[in-house]
Amino acid sequence: MSPRAAGLPCAEACERNKAPILALLSEHFAGLGRVLEIGSGTGQHAAYFAPALPWLLWQASERPGELDAVRAWREANPAPNLPPPLELDVLGAWPADAWDGVFSANTLHIMGWRGVEAFFAGVGRVLVPGGVLAVYGPFNYHGTWTSPSNRDFDAFLRRRDPDSGLRDVEAVHALAAGAGLRPLADHAMPANNRLLVWRAGAQPPPARNGSSERAASR
Repeated sequence: MSPRAAGLPCAEACERNKAPILALLSEHFAGLGRVLEIGSGTGQHAAYFAPALPWLLWQASERPGELDAVRAWREANPAPNLPPPLELDVLGAWPADAWDGVFSANTLHIMGWRGVEAFFAGVGRVLVPGGVLAVYGPFNYHGTWTSPSNRDFDAFLRRRDPDSGLRDVEAVHALAAGAGLRPLADHAMPANNRLLVWRAGAQPPPARNGSSERAASR
């Protein structure tokens, strides 16, 4: 049964991107135990990833007052490694627990820059040594959009909220380095998105997987 037929809140982008993301998370989260998802949105990713990655405890989270959709997806798709979602606002208090991994999709361009700074600072505090951070979404390189669609999306976001918008990868790497995160990978994804991956540590950013802007803008 489709999510809409089941009466569940559905983001079409989640349905389209979940399989490509899972293929890479299966690699980067291999051997981990506990993963915190920040900004779970509708809850579709959590409901899909948890049973597909049974060795993980997948902890979904969302801002206070925005957990109903995540709860609905969890109830419709129960998994023993998918506990009830947590309330988490990156600008507020973070869980005291330590995590082996952190995942977030389509959040950094929605939150304001102060939120992006708080995101990386918080991840730096909660990741265990050697822990892995994976972030999915659209990004700019050297202040340049990787496709006309990303340029238009950025303009739409900034009209709605001037403090939002696509983030430059170089600025994001600087925040990650300040939080003690070492870049591991930069994967090209469908629809001009990327999956950026870091591990606790620090070294120069990696080369992109797909070295040119043209390759990144399939």
